[in-house]
Amino acid sequence: MAESIIISGTTKEEKYTSLLAQLKSLAEEPDVYAALGNIISALKYGMDFFWIGLYIVKNNELVLGPFQGTVACTRIGFGKGVCGNAWKNKKTIVVDDVDTFEGHIACSTESKSEIVLPVFGKTGDVLMVLDIDSTRLADFNSMDELKLTEAVHIIESIVNR
Repeated sequence: MAESIIISGTTKEEKYTSLLAQLKSLAEEPDVYAALGNIISALKYGMDFFWIGLYIVKNNELVLGPFQGTVACTRIGFGKGVCGNAWKNKKTIVVDDVDTFEGHIACSTESKSEIVLPVFGKTGDVLMVLDIDSTRLADFNSMDELKLTEAVHIIESIVNR
């Protein structure tokens, strides 16, 4: 397995396309935690995200899992903040300006926009959420949602083995 990723292309879409193929290779790692850790790292550095991580559902709260970036909140309640709402509503949430999201949990004052995608188990329950923060306002759009949903499907293939 490669120990580095190579991102080609100049547009965001081209970079995602290049990266997603490599995420599939990283998903072949048999250890769940090793595979998830590398996928989170590849996404962070491949797309130059400010912060990215997985929050895992444990005992009716989200608990910080593999992540890349600054120190983060470790526990988030059901329906709390963007992550808790994505879990509760079982849908992706894109926030253009985190200061306008009622109940936003500010783990870093540098975060300006956010996208959170649920990761589903075999039975349709949310197992975790993928949380990505940017230091720029309105940094995520429908193309990010589409390509990151593909990344979530790769994560689901790992956690649902």
